[in-house]
Amino acid sequence: MVDSLQTARQIAESVPDPELPFLTVQDLGILRDVKVECGMIVALVAPTYSGCPAVSVIEQAVQQALMDAGFEARVERVLTPPWSTEWITPVGRQKLLDNGIAPPQSGSNDDNAFFAVREVQCPFCSSIKTEKISEFGSTPCKAQYRCNGCREPFDHFKCH
Repeated sequence: MVDSLQTARQIAESVPDPELPFLTVQDLGILRDVKVECGMIVALVAPTYSGCPAVSVIEQAVQQALMDAGFEARVERVLTPPWSTEWITPVGRQKLLDNGIAPPQSGSNDDNAFFAVREVQCPFCSSIKTEKISEFGSTPCKAQYRCNGCREPFDHFKCH
């Protein structure tokens, strides 16, 4: 059963995010656990935020991937503790950068800094001379920025 659990975990970890398909649920840190209960594989998934429109799609994709591999499986949504951008893996942060999205800065979840103006580094030229264009980017979890150095627009993954 240990080998099966390891295989199930690898399958669940490899499911892509529907909004950012270059990232997996593992990269985002939203796959909390994969375990066996009464002979069934149970994947625990946390939404990135309570209003995330993709959470149901992600849960269905994880369950379908496990079932396609021959596992009897279910997915449970986990709300506590709430997901944090600190859980995005280093690989996930690099994938964001490689795809023109500024990742959230580590340590930026300080409750006292919620309304602080953050320096956001351009993913194209690394300049910190950037400006927020809109609080909302291509998905609700990103804001739209523009670099004043290279003039390229880009998304910034919001800190949660």
